Amino acid sequence: MFSLTVAALAFGVVFLAELPDKTALAGLVLGTRYRASYVFAGVAAAFLVHVALAIAAGSVLTLLPQRLVQAVVGVLFLAGAAMLLLKKNDGEEEVARPADQSFWKVSGAGFMLILVAEFGDLTQIMTANLAARYDDPVSVGVGAVLALWSVAGLGIVGGRTLMRRVPLRLITKVAALVMLALAGFSLYEAAIA
Repeated sequence: MFSLTVAALAFGVVFLAELPDKTALAGLVLGTRYRASYVFAGVAAAFLVHVALAIAAGSVLTLLPQRLVQAVVGVLFLAGAAMLLLKKNDGEEEVARPADQSFWKVSGAGFMLILVAEFGDLTQIMTANLAARYDDPVSVGVGAVLALWSVAGLGIVGGRTLMRRVPLRLITKVAALVMLALAGFSLYEAAIA
């Protein structure tokens, strides 16, 4: 059964964690160089693959004892919050430019860039954690995919404006606080289960 609450929670956590990420900057760079719709097609496909892998990993975790899963999820949320708070801003990454501007070349470049850059990334780990925590892969998957696509769209179309208006440090701190709260709930449930 689809849960709008779980999807909204997944959306919020993943959106906030992805916004200050290097892939949002990579999408911004690609969007300034190529046709936005071509870039978005490739990036969106890569994010779909990553969420599917994360959901599969999270679903495997639900086979373990509930107390152990809650403890592991809590520790991973704590690690995610620490990663956000301690992360150094590396700036923009250089993006390889396809020789031509065809749909397949541009979307392929976007797909490959995100596929490689996001593998094992914080948002992929958080998506797996949410899937394990709520045992609702469809709701978590929909929320995570929509969040990643939203960040990609913002990065491709309007990233520069957003980053001028909302400080990156504020976004990072809000995402870390949400993850700390989720860690606390998960560790509390592990202790009382």
